[in-house]
Amino acid sequence: MLRDAKHVHMIGIGGIGMSGIARILLFGGCAVSGSDVRLTSTVRYLQKLGAAVHIGHDPANVPHEAQVVVRSEAVKAGNPELECAAARGVQVMRYAEALGQLMRAYRGVAVAGTHGKTTTTAMIAWVLKRAQLRPSFVVGGNVPALGGSAGVGEGDIFVAEACEYSRSFLNLTPEVAVINNIEEDHLDYYSGLDEIRRAFADFAARATPDGIIVVNRDDADAVKAAEGATCRRVTIGFSKDADWRAEKVESSYGFTSFEVFRHGSSLGKSYLKMSGEHNVMNALAAAAVADHFGVSGEAIIASLATFPGVSRRFEELGDRDGVTVVDDYAHHPTAVRLTLRAVREKYPGGRRLWCVFQPHQHSRTRFLLNDFAHSFADADVVVIPDIFFVRDGEAERALITSEDLVREIAARGGEARYIPDFPEILKHLARNVQPGDILLTMGAGNVNELAEAFLAARSRTTTALQ
Repeated sequence: MLRDAKHVHMIGIGGIGMSGIARILLFGGCAVSGSDVRLTSTVRYLQKLGAAVHIGHDPANVPHEAQVVVRSEAVKAGNPELECAAARGVQVMRYAEALGQLMRAYRGVAVAGTHGKTTTTAMIAWVLKRAQLRPSFVVGGNVPALGGSAGVGEGDIFVAEACEYSRSFLNLTPEVAVINNIEEDHLDYYSGLDEIRRAFADFAARATPDGIIVVNRDDADAVKAAEGATCRRVTIGFSKDADWRAEKVESSYGFTSFEVFRHGSSLGKSYLKMSGEHNVMNALAAAAVADHFGVSGEAIIASLATFPGVSRRFEELGDRDGVTVVDDYAHHPTAVRLTLRAVREKYPGGRRLWCVFQPHQHSRTRFLLNDFAHSFADADVVVIPDIFFVRDGEAERALITSEDLVREIAARGGEARYIPDFPEILKHLARNVQPGDILLTMGAGNVNELAEAFLAARSRTTTALQ
């Protein structure tokens, strides 16, 4: 068992989730070693905490005293450290299995859904922390105000993001399960929406009978998935019959206000430092979870108003020569559409919106090509670099390119341009963006580096990425 191990070795330790588990193990007194392909700020922080982290994968990295080896989902069979562990007979588990084992020692909260998992998980951790419940948490993004992507509290609650890819979330047995929404995604793994629906139904059934499942009342697939749960169901949404309901939603200049109702009774007006009805839904989920743990309605509303957000989730990075630069993690058609709409809400007045969208995965781009093509209506100009290559094989890579997406956007009346690499995109932006424009970078890859490079340039003459 992971929690009984005295020394754990982690392959791919620098990832968001893996580094979160590493932090929890370290704070619990476990010796942690690991490896990753790059020396990042996250890796340096783990080293500062006492983890022995190697750059590169090598059998020699696996200490003889390691009792358990945890592998990132990105680590494939044939990895030399995996083979070393197998040869020695050391127990090997995936990240999701490790997360599930950690959660068993707590009152677990698992947040699932095609969109909004990271923000909702962070909101829940934020509200519970401000209520002095001292939760532990693992979030799929960096939350500077919470001290990063993970934290260890002295309380008995553990909040974690629950990913549906490869049915990873079925390793969790939470007291509280959350399903924000269900859509087609990860079609390199799932055969289609029916199989995705069944996976979410299996997840809902894993919530403990004494707990609750929080489900989006306005998403028919989410409601259907929750039917098999043996625990009490709590609904959220804009529908009149939702247990937690938002009304009078208003967004302006990056702030959103709405009235919160619990079982038909108003709790008052709530505020968020972010735009978009999707974030209101995330807030309702956080409110329902906090209520389950005894946080008062007044405290919930006050905490939501102070929630500072998550890095790379509609994050305003700065201004260069009158151009406002925003970065977002959106990599699914629905998230792209909602983010662009939120940009228009935050920055009214007809400012020209440039969107540099880096597609994430060739398979996702191919399967959802038509949906992506319809997602950019709120952008004035779309620039698309090469697809971020991850998880797919070379055969899949050969089936689609960013140029295919550019053609589809143009066929629907949009202005789109394919520019393969970041240095050339920076040159194009330097020649064409004007004071008053908005530059939005979007994607789950490394497109945020382009935004940072654009801001770092001291003049309108671009500098190449280092």
